[in-house]
Amino acid sequence: MAYQPIEDYGIIGDMHTVALIGMNGSIDWFCFPHFDSPSVFAAILDEQKGGRFKIAPLCNGVSHKQFYWPDTNILVTRFLSPDGVGELTDYMPVGEAARSSGQRQLIRRISVIRGTMEFEMECHPAFNYARDDHSVEVTEEGVSFHSDQLSMGMATNLPVQQNGHSAKARFTLSEGETAVFVLREVVRGAGCGATLNVERAEELFRQTVTYWRTWLSKCTYTGRWREMVHRSALALKLLTFEPTGAIVAAPTCALPETLGGERNWDYRYTWIRDAAFTIYGLLRIGFTEEAAKFMQWLEARSHELNDDGSLQIMYGIDGRHTLTEETLDHLEGYRGSRPVRIGNGAYNQLQLDIYGELMDSVYLYNKYGAPISYDLWTELRRLTNWLCDNWHREDEGIWEVRGGQQHFVYSKLMCWVAFDRAIRLADKRSFPSDRDRWRKVRDEIYEEIMDKGWSNERQAFVQAYGSQALDASNLMLPLVFFLSPNDPRMLKTLDATSRSLSQGGLMASGLVYRYDVNQTDDGLDGIEGTFNICTFWMVEALTRAGRTDRARLDDARFLFEHMLGYANHLGLYAEEIGPHGEALGNFPQAFTHLALISAAFNLDRALGSR
Repeated sequence: MAYQPIEDYGIIGDMHTVALIGMNGSIDWFCFPHFDSPSVFAAILDEQKGGRFKIAPLCNGVSHKQFYWPDTNILVTRFLSPDGVGELTDYMPVGEAARSSGQRQLIRRISVIRGTMEFEMECHPAFNYARDDHSVEVTEEGVSFHSDQLSMGMATNLPVQQNGHSAKARFTLSEGETAVFVLREVVRGAGCGATLNVERAEELFRQTVTYWRTWLSKCTYTGRWREMVHRSALALKLLTFEPTGAIVAAPTCALPETLGGERNWDYRYTWIRDAAFTIYGLLRIGFTEEAAKFMQWLEARSHELNDDGSLQIMYGIDGRHTLTEETLDHLEGYRGSRPVRIGNGAYNQLQLDIYGELMDSVYLYNKYGAPISYDLWTELRRLTNWLCDNWHREDEGIWEVRGGQQHFVYSKLMCWVAFDRAIRLADKRSFPSDRDRWRKVRDEIYEEIMDKGWSNERQAFVQAYGSQALDASNLMLPLVFFLSPNDPRMLKTLDATSRSLSQGGLMASGLVYRYDVNQTDDGLDGIEGTFNICTFWMVEALTRAGRTDRARLDDARFLFEHMLGYANHLGLYAEEIGPHGEALGNFPQAFTHLALISAAFNLDRALGSR
C-alpha cells in the first residue's frame, strides 16, 4: 500500500487517545491506552512494518467520501462503487456509552446502503512501535493479539482467519446488512471479549452522538464561520486528556515538516506555551469547564518547579517531567522521512516566553473564568521574581531552535507580558507582590525591545537582537497589547511580513512562514512549509489594525477565508502547508485550531461592529 496524504485522514477518539483513519478505511495510527503510549498501529510511519486495521471493498472503480456525523466526532467513510454503496462508521464510545460498556473500545460498523459489496478486513497490530512480537489467538468471537506489554482483542460477528501475525476476513454484505468489529484491551487467556451485536452497536452509536451534540451545545460562538469553529472545538476536545485536563499539541509523532527531511518531532505532550491560547480560545466560545480543568493542570505544574525555581517548557499529559528523545531507526518514517523521533529533547530547553504565556492564561482565567487561589498566587509570585533575575538571558525561543541560544524578540515580549499581567492580577485581587520591582523590569524590557528589537534597516521588528531576519511571532505584538495595532512600527512590520519571500518578507500565496530558513540558523537542514498558526496570527493582526483602516480589515477577511480553504475535507489542519498545498507536520494540530477560533472570534466581532 502507498502512503496516504496526511490530509486524507480523519480522527476519532475518547479523550484518552485517538485513531487516524484514512479515506481508504485504514486505521494507520493508534496508540493505546493513552496519546503518548506506544503505538498499536503505525502504518503512517512505516507502511510495511507499522501495522494497520483496514476495512475496504474489494470491487474495482471505488470512490471515497469521508465526513463527520453532524456535530460529532463520529467518522463516516463512504465507498461508492458500481456494485453498491458501503458505509463505514468509526467511533469510540464516550460519556454514557463508555460508562455503560464498562471499558474503552473502538467500534467499526460496516453497512451496505445500496446493492451488494464484498469487503476485506485486515487487522495487523505492531505493538510498541513495531518493536515487540505478538501471538495470535482465533476464537468464535474474533481474535486476540498478545504481546509482552499489551493484549488487544477484536470481537466480531463474522468468522475470522489467522494470517501470520494478522487476522483477515472476507465477507459480502447486501443492502441493509451490517457487520461490527470492536477493538479493546483484553487479558491474556481471556479471549477477545464479548461480541457486540448490531443492535448494541447502534445503541452505543446513538449515545455517543448525544454526548457530542450535548457538549457542542455549550459553544457560544454564533458568528460567520460557525461550522469551522465548531469543528475546531470538537478537534480540541479530542486532543484533551480527560484524567488531567491537559491538551496534547498533536496526537501524532514524527510526521515531517519537510518530506524526506529531519524536522520530525513528537507532539504528544503539553506545552506551557499552549496555555494562553487554550484558555483564551476555550473561554471565548463558552467552554469554561475545559478551561478550568486545564487551569488545574497548570496549577499543579506551578507547584513542581525545577531546583533553580524555573518551569519546564513542556510536560507529559500526566504531568511527568522527563520526556527523553529517542529515534526509531527500524521505521522508515512517513514517505521515507527519517529519523522517526519519540520523546522530545526540547523539554529541558530554556524558553523564557513560557512565563508570559502562563501569566496571561492565569490572568484571563481569573478575569473570565473563576478567581485563582492565594496558594497559586504565591507560586506565580515566586516565578515572577525568578524572571526578574533571568529575563535578560539568551534562550532557544518559541520555535525551539537547535542552532544555539539568542536574544529572541518574542521571548523578551512575553517576559514583558509576564510582568504586565502579574501587576494587573496583583492589583485586581490586591495580592501581596513586589510591584515596584516588577514595574521597573517591565518598563526596562519595553524600552529594550523598542531599541534592540527594531531594525531601522528592515523597518520592522526582527527575530533577535542584532539580526535582520523577520519572524512571524512578532505579529503577536498588538495581540498581547504591547503596541497599539496601528502604531507606525507595527504597521511597517505588518507590511514587511506581508511581502513574499523573494522580496524579503514571509508570505507565499497568502500563507505565512514562521521565518525564512535561509536567514535563520535553526540547527537543522532542509526547508519547511508555511506555518498555519502564523497565518491566523496575521489575520488577527490585520483585524486589529483594521479597526482604524477598513482596507486592512478587508484584507483580514480575505486572508482568513483563503486560509479556510486549506483545511482538509473534514475541516482539520496539520501544522504546516507544503509547496503544493499538502498538509505537513503532526496532525491535527491544537495550536492551529486554537488560532483559528481566536481569529474567527475577533474578526467576526470587528466585522459586526463596522
